Amino acid sequence: MWACRMMQRQDFAFEKLRWQPKDCEMEEFEGSKFLKRMKDKTLAFVGDSLGRQQFQSLMCMITAGKNSPDVLDVGKDYGLVIPPGGKRPNGWAYRFPSTNTTVLYYWSSTLCDLEPLDILDPQTEYAMHLDRPPAFLRDFLDRIDVLVLNSGHHWNRGKLKANKWIMYVGGKPNTNRRIADMGSAKNFTIHSTLKWLNSQLPKHPHLKAFYRSISPRHFVNGDWNSGGSCNNTIPMSIGKEVLQEESTDQSAASAVKGTRIALLDITALSQVRDEGHISRFSITASPGVQDCLHWCLPGVPDTWNEILFALI
Repeated sequence: MWACRMMQRQDFAFEKLRWQPKDCEMEEFEGSKFLKRMKDKTLAFVGDSLGRQQFQSLMCMITAGKNSPDVLDVGKDYGLVIPPGGKRPNGWAYRFPSTNTTVLYYWSSTLCDLEPLDILDPQTEYAMHLDRPPAFLRDFLDRIDVLVLNSGHHWNRGKLKANKWIMYVGGKPNTNRRIADMGSAKNFTIHSTLKWLNSQLPKHPHLKAFYRSISPRHFVNGDWNSGGSCNNTIPMSIGKEVLQEESTDQSAASAVKGTRIALLDITALSQVRDEGHISRFSITASPGVQDCLHWCLPGVPDTWNEILFALI
C-alpha cells in the first residue's frame, strides 16, 4: 500500500537522495551486515502507522524487497495474531534463521496501556491508562535488544472519540484538567512511558532504547479531510540542509532528557522531503483526499533506518 511504483506516480527522483550528516561518513546499509550485527537479537518497533512504515521499510531493506522463503513468521510467539472479529493482528514479527535475528512491530499509537472496560461488549469503551506503558512492553521487554518507540499523530479528539478511548490516570478516569488537554496528555504519557522504560534499563543491560521524533506532515491549503494537498514532486525544493543543532521536536527531546534512552531525531531532515509522501496516489483514498502523512516506500523511512543502523 506504500509502493508508489505500483501506483500512478511517474517520477521517482525522491528514491535517489541520501542523507549526509555533517563531518560524518555514515556507513551504507547492507542487509547481510545488519543481520550479522543483530545475530541472536531482536529489534522491535512500537508505535503508530509511521512506526509501522519504518518496520516495513526495514524488512524491505534487509530482504532487498524479495520474497524470502527462509524468513519465518513468528508473530504467535509475541501474541501477534488476528483477534476475534479483527481484520489484522496488532503487529507482525519475522525471524531470519540464518542469524536468528527477529524484527517485529507492535501497534501502540499512543504508547500507553489500553484496557477494555467490558470485555463481553464488542462496542465497549477503553480505559486509556496515560500512566501505564503498553502491556506488550511489560510482557516482552526481556526479549528485546533494540527498541524504537514513536507516537504523535493519534493525539487528537477525533481519534480518541472514534476509538472510544477514555483517559485514565491512577486507575480512574482522569479529572485533572491540565492533563486533559490533548498536547498535555501526549507529553504526560510519553514522559511516563519513557520514565518507566528508563527504570527498566538497569535490569536489561543488553537493551538499546530509542525514541523516534515525530514524522512531519506536509498538508497545504487544508488538512486530510478538508482538501489539503502535497503535490510537489521536486526533491528538496523547500530546502537542502538542516542547520540547527537542536531537535525541532522539542517534546521528544525533553522526554529523553536525563534518561539513557537515545533520541532518533528524524523530524528536521524529513521536513525538507515534502515530495516523498503518498500524496494523491494512494490506492485507498477517496477522490480529493491526499495522504501527506505517510511516505512512499522505498523513500524517507529508509533514511531513518540508515541512521538507526549507524547508531546500533
